[in-house]
Amino acid sequence: QVQLVESGGGLVQTGGSLRLSCAASGRTSSSYAMGWFRQAPGKEREFVAGITWSGGRTYYADSVKGRFTISRDNAKNTVYLQMNSLKPEDTAVYYCAQRRSGSTYDMPRGYEYWGQGTQVTVSS
Repeated sequence: QVQLVESGGGLVQTGGSLRLSCAASGRTSSSYAMGWFRQAPGKEREFVAGITWSGGRTYYADSVKGRFTISRDNAKNTVYLQMNSLKPEDTAVYYCAQRRSGSTYDMPRGYEYWGQGTQVTVSS
């Protein structure tokens, strides 16, 4: 089993920044690709960013390219999401997840373990 715990969410004004963290424990996720998803009220969970186990390749949704950066520190079993130039439409609960080997990066079904989520609210 893997436990994922997100932190770093909060309330920020438009144009502001936040850094989310996802700490893994249990059967560590350092050998697995990881991803960040978000879900706004009344909407489906959507892909935000993904990163390979080594951190050598990253993937982003078009809506966050150039503003968000995913990274990882395998020594700390932690994945990060740096979010800059935040917009009201970025408001959502953000989840980190561990990807199933060989699965797609951009679909929730490609991930096996999920955190409980952290709320990000961007005020206009």
